[in-house]
Amino acid sequence: MIDRSRAWLLTWSGLCLGLFAVVTTLVATTWQPLGEFDRDVSRSAADWTSPHELLVDVLHVVEVASDTIAATIISTVLVLLLWLKGQRRAAVYGAIVMLSSFALTHIMKAVVGIERPDWSVLAEQLTSGSYPSGHSAWIVSITGVLVVLSQMFLRRPGLRRTATAGLVLLCLLIFADRILLARHFPSDVVGGALLSAGIVLLVLAFFSPQPRSVAESAEPLFTSVPATTRDLHVVLNPIKVEDVGQFQSIVGAMAAEAGWNAPVWHLTTVEDPGTGMAHAASVAGADLVVVCGGDGTVREVCAELAGTGIPVGIIPAGTGNLLARNLDIPLYIRSAIDVALNGQDRAIDMVEVSGDGGLDDTHFMVMAGMGFDAAIMEGVNEEIKAKVGWLAYVWSALKSLMFPAVRLEISVDDGPFTKHRARTVVVGNVGFLQAGMPLLPDAAIDDGVLDVVMLHPKRFLSWLPIVWRVMAKRSRTDETLDRMTGRKVIIRAAADTPRQLDGDSVGPGRELVMECVHGRLLVRVPR
Repeated sequence: MIDRSRAWLLTWSGLCLGLFAVVTTLVATTWQPLGEFDRDVSRSAADWTSPHELLVDVLHVVEVASDTIAATIISTVLVLLLWLKGQRRAAVYGAIVMLSSFALTHIMKAVVGIERPDWSVLAEQLTSGSYPSGHSAWIVSITGVLVVLSQMFLRRPGLRRTATAGLVLLCLLIFADRILLARHFPSDVVGGALLSAGIVLLVLAFFSPQPRSVAESAEPLFTSVPATTRDLHVVLNPIKVEDVGQFQSIVGAMAAEAGWNAPVWHLTTVEDPGTGMAHAASVAGADLVVVCGGDGTVREVCAELAGTGIPVGIIPAGTGNLLARNLDIPLYIRSAIDVALNGQDRAIDMVEVSGDGGLDDTHFMVMAGMGFDAAIMEGVNEEIKAKVGWLAYVWSALKSLMFPAVRLEISVDDGPFTKHRARTVVVGNVGFLQAGMPLLPDAAIDDGVLDVVMLHPKRFLSWLPIVWRVMAKRSRTDETLDRMTGRKVIIRAAADTPRQLDGDSVGPGRELVMECVHGRLLVRVPR
C-alpha cells in the first residue's frame, strides 16, 4: 500500500467509509431486514456457543486480551517501539490511525445509541453502545498499521504474505469472538471494520510513514572542493531484490532528487560477485558507487574500491547485513538508498587475509572465524535460507552447537604463538552480531586494530553462562571465553577446520593470517 498513489488510497478509503456510512444509516434507522438478520444470526450463534464451555472460556480470553485496556497497552507499546527505533514517522502514523479509530468509534457509539444483544453468552452484560464494535475497529486499525509496516520492513514477499495472512486470521478471530459471544450484532462488527479500514487508508494518503530524506532533514554538508561531476554507479546483486526493474526505478528517482546523474548499472553474476563490476565503475570515473546485496557482495565491492578514494554506499539486502548494522545504516531499503546518496563519508578499516587450502590473498570487512561459527555458515541450507532468512542460521547453529574443540596457536602482532583450545575463534573488525549481540563490544571499525574472541564451552549447558557474559559485556576472561587485540593476528589449527569470511564459507584449512589496514575505505553513513 505504501507505494500506491494518493488517488488509489483515497478511492479505497472512500469506498470503505462510504459503506460504513450506508451501514450506519441502516442501523440508526432500524431498517427491518437488517435488524432481523442481526438478531437471527446473533441468537443462533449464542445458542450454538453456550453448550461448549471450553469454547466459551477461550472466547472470553480472546475478549479480555483485546479489550480497551489491552488495546491501549499494545498500541502504546507499538508506537513507543517505533519511536525508540528511530522510525518517528511510522510511530506518528500508527498513533494517528489508532487514536482516530478509538475516538470515532466511541463518538459513533454515543450518536447511534444501539443497545447490545441481551442474550449474551457470558453472565456479565456490557452497557456501552453496540454500534460499531470497538474490538473490531481496534483490531483492524492495528493490523492495518502492521500490514503497512510489513510492506516497509519485510523484504521477502513470502514473509510479507505470511504476515498479512496471519493478521487477517487474527481479525477474523476477533470478529467471530464478538458474534459467537453475542456481544455484538454482525452489523456492529462490519461497521467497526469498515470505519478503521477507511481510516488506515485515509491517513496513509496524506501522511507517509516512510522516513524523510536525509537531504530534507539535515543541513547540507560542507565541501571544500565542490564536485564537478555527479556520476553514480550501482552494483546490484539481482537475486537480492524482489523486482529489479522497480528497484532501479526507485534508485533512479531518488538519485535525480538528490542531484546525481542517471545511475550506471552493473549486475553481479555467479561467476563475478562484484569485483569486476566495482573495477568497471572505478575505471569509468564514478564519484560514488552504491552496492546492493548481502555481506558477500558488499565485501567484494569494498575490497576492489579500497584505496581509490571513491565512497561506497551500502544498501543492505542480505540476511546478516552485519556491516550495515554496525555502521547504523538503516535496513529499510528506501532509507538505505537515501543514506547512500546523501550521507556523509567515513573512513573505515578493512582486513587483509591469506591462508592455506587455496585461500588466496583476500579481504574481509566484518568478521572472520574458524570452528563453530564457520560450521554454521557451511551448514546453512540455501533453499531454507531463501524462504525463512536468518532462521536458517538458527537451525544450522543448533546442529553445530557442539562442534568439537580444536587445538589452536595464535600470534598477535608477530609475537610468540600461544596455545589454546576452543570450539570457535572469531576475529572482528566490528563488534555486534544480529539482534545487537555484543560479541566483541570493544571493537570499532576505524580503530586500526582487530579484536579476537575464543569460546570453549566444555558441555552443552556451558553455552548458557558464555552467552550471558557476552550479552552483559563482562570483561572477565578465562579458559571458556578469552579475548585479545592486535593489528595483525595469525591463527593456526592442529587439523583442517571450517573457516568463514563475512559469513561466507571459504573452505576448511589450518591457517588464517589477518592484518588490519587502517582507514582504507570510504563508506557512506548516516549524518
